[in-house]
Amino acid sequence: MKQFFKELFEYNHHFNQKLYEVFNDSPDKTSEKAVKLFNHILNAHQIWNNRIFPQQATFGVWELHVLQDLKNIDQTNYEQSLQILDKLNLNEVINYSNSKGQTFSNSRRDILFHVINHSTYHRGQIATEFRQHGLEPLVTDYSFYKL
Repeated sequence: MKQFFKELFEYNHHFNQKLYEVFNDSPDKTSEKAVKLFNHILNAHQIWNNRIFPQQATFGVWELHVLQDLKNIDQTNYEQSLQILDKLNLNEVINYSNSKGQTFSNSRRDILFHVINHSTYHRGQIATEFRQHGLEPLVTDYSFYKL
């Protein structure tokens, strides 16, 4: 199972880096909404990683970063996720609080799957924003990535 999650996080990282390239290369064509969504993907990943394995102060869920920082934020998220996979029992249930102070319990496995699913969902929204603003969306399907 850990190997499969490593592949999913490689996929996630690959397309986040590709998105960064589009944002960096075409800042005049990327909408404010697309920028917010990309920041949100990275922030949420960082927040979830820190709920599992606290290593740094967490970002706000909708916090905006300067464009030049996004590539490194994604790299750090990816590396921290790999550390989680290498060091921790994925079946262990952990308790955490969300941004509203509500408490929850989930397995690390379910949380990590949520990170991937959440990122994929918002990359789909970014694809719509790209098309509406004259940019060709990236083909980010997992099946195409694995070809």
